[in-house]
Amino acid sequence: MNKIIEEIENAQKKETTPQFNTGDTVRVHNRIKEGNRERVQIFEGTVLKIQGGGSRQTFTVRKESSGIGVEKTWPIHSPNVEKVEVVRRGKVRRAKLNYLRGLTGKKAKVKEIIR
Repeated sequence: MNKIIEEIENAQKKETTPQFNTGDTVRVHNRIKEGNRERVQIFEGTVLKIQGGGSRQTFTVRKESSGIGVEKTWPIHSPNVEKVEVVRRGKVRRAKLNYLRGLTGKKAKVKEIIR
């Protein structure tokens, strides 16, 4: 890749990135701007996938709300993502958990890693 593009992308990266993997249950603190006010909204769910690399790296979180599955995708280095808390670690053998989309209720749970 071009040196100039690499320098621009590295300048946009965060110094510290949250450490989580696919299958983990995370709490994403998302900054939302409404008019002239700003607030932080929390979205808690299971990480379905982490994709991309560099400053373009994104992660997708899925939760079930009132029996309906809701998925959101955020760039890891976005200034709108204030922080990502890991609630519990999941034990999975896949990089992308697309099979969770067809499951509801207790079946959609991921086993926890006990350390």
